[in-house]
Amino acid sequence: MKKSLVRFLVVAFAFATLSLPALAQKTGEGQGMRHGMPSVDERLQHLTKMLNLSSDQQAKVKTILEEQRDQMTTLKGDTSMSQQDRRAKFQSIHQDTHQKIEGVLTDEQKAKFEQMETHHKMGSGEAGAPNKQQ
Repeated sequence: MKKSLVRFLVVAFAFATLSLPALAQKTGEGQGMRHGMPSVDERLQHLTKMLNLSSDQQAKVKTILEEQRDQMTTLKGDTSMSQQDRRAKFQSIHQDTHQKIEGVLTDEQKAKFEQMETHHKMGSGEAGAPNKQQ
């Protein structure tokens, strides 16, 4: 259950960032629109709890998450991209972040991290797998 929550939060943050530009245009609000999305520190806290990250790993993962946040902020401000291109770029940033985080994990932690990712994708219908397990 806890693994799914962490995975859900990571992916929810990612998908939520895609909808922010449209929401900002509709509401006229540009800056400071969190709307319940987890912060870098909140995401780090969840990953630390789920994966039992060491203090060294926490520092590295925090830097990776901050880089992702910065890239997503830049992407949200780029009005020259179509929604489809923006979504593709978002997915690319998410995959890059995922790989970087895996790079600082032990083999056991990587397995748990992958399980969290797989479980979330199946739960959200992203994987498209008809044999959904719970």
